[in-house]
Amino acid sequence: MSTILVTGGTGTLGSQVVTRLRDAGHEVRVLSRHAPDHPVDLRDGGGLDAATAGAEVVVHCASSPRGGDETAAGHLIEAARRAGTVRNVVYISIVGVDQVPYPYYQVKHKVERMLEESGLGWTVLRTTQFHDLVHGYFRAMAKLPVLLVPAGTRDQPISVDEVADRLAALAAAPPAGRVPDMGGPESRDMTDLARAYLRGTGRRRPVLPVRLPGKAFAAFRRGAHLTPAHAVGKATFEDFLSAR
Repeated sequence: MSTILVTGGTGTLGSQVVTRLRDAGHEVRVLSRHAPDHPVDLRDGGGLDAATAGAEVVVHCASSPRGGDETAAGHLIEAARRAGTVRNVVYISIVGVDQVPYPYYQVKHKVERMLEESGLGWTVLRTTQFHDLVHGYFRAMAKLPVLLVPAGTRDQPISVDEVADRLAALAAAPPAGRVPDMGGPESRDMTDLARAYLRGTGRRRPVLPVRLPGKAFAAFRRGAHLTPAHAVGKATFEDFLSAR
């Protein structure tokens, strides 16, 4: 069994990856700003050398739409090089990061390139948006009298459980580079998903599609964030709502 470091190991995805790896018998080090054993802030890199010492695999789940991912990845890569034992860095990315000119996507794509050029073994898995993210958006919008959704846009949400299963399997395997994308089982109009959310939560709101400007939303309307050829997920958005 391997010694595996999981960044963002207390988050929505990272915590599930940690559980799966430990259940498989791996020694897992949970790294986050609030982790009891390895409290590391990747933005300044303090404590990373101790956390990576002797680690064979890094699963990089830590990410923030508020910024800092490039700096964090740089610190992680440098620490993995210094450790000299890391054979694979597994990174979770997003379908469409190379096609959608949205700042967070562009940063995720930059991190992918940093890993490719790092000299380390690496594996990158791109997935579509999680059910949790879609649910969170609708929950926030449902506070208004009208539930606003981006017009002409589809989404292909996927279960965090299924992504965690895949990441855990990749962490136990040799470096594989860019692996096939992973998408949810259905590509659905955001209006349809919004109505499913309202039904599933017992809310009543008119759903109003709004056409949003800009190149990023034009790319979303083109479906650059979807992967219909890799609709491998099983759980639908309704399944997610029922489980909650």
